[in-house]
Amino acid sequence: MNRKMKNLLWLSLILLFTSCAAPKEVLYFQDVVSLKEEVVDKGYEAKIHKDDLLAIMVNSKDPELALPFNMPVVTFQIGSQYSGQQRLLGYLVDQNGDIDFPILGKLHVEGLTRMQLTELIKRKLVDEDLIKDPIVTVQFLNYKISVLGEVARPGSFEISGDRITLLEALGMAGDLTIYGRRDRIAVIRENDGKRQILYHDLRDSDIFQSPCYYLQQNDIVYVEPNRARSGQSRVNSNNSVGVWMSGVSVLTSVAALLINVFK
Repeated sequence: MNRKMKNLLWLSLILLFTSCAAPKEVLYFQDVVSLKEEVVDKGYEAKIHKDDLLAIMVNSKDPELALPFNMPVVTFQIGSQYSGQQRLLGYLVDQNGDIDFPILGKLHVEGLTRMQLTELIKRKLVDEDLIKDPIVTVQFLNYKISVLGEVARPGSFEISGDRITLLEALGMAGDLTIYGRRDRIAVIRENDGKRQILYHDLRDSDIFQSPCYYLQQNDIVYVEPNRARSGQSRVNSNNSVGVWMSGVSVLTSVAALLINVFK
């Protein structure tokens, strides 16, 4: 085998291994078996935490009976600009996990789901003979998550419901860029005064069993940059002659190889 053929063979092998390795770095759920069924946690519900802002509405066949239990709707302005927007005032969960509810007084709500709090208020209204037919609804007013790092649209996102997955959050942020590490997605969560950071590998189906697969209020998702992005950062920050000369040298070597192959 002459020299030209050897160079051509080496170049072909490099291109082959490069093209085969790339999908392994970016494909999600590589170990998922087709048609395999997994049990979905349909019973998951977000729980109430300290600093949550809750909208609680009480209704009855007799509106006057429910009136004392409902927060007013206020019109507010942003800065010096009168927006005319209306917003329902909410109940802030204090550091003891309580809210101060009209007439019923202090209610411990931390750790409850929306439905559990709904049933608690309904029961108390009936037991204390305040309303015989209460209809209670509870909603989160400040349910948001943040997605940072190597995604197309980083930022904070308001969640209308109380159930969102890690994958849905990444989708809201426009998915990972080509520079994001699929094997190191961090979820930063604070509970009971403690901060927890859990890393996830999107290439592995074990992500579905993660305690952070369903996100909670104020969770932060962070996508780390890969080596290519980190290398760009170093080049941009250093911007040294040595770095650029090394790059030119590599490009020159590659060009020479290609010329020899096809000469």
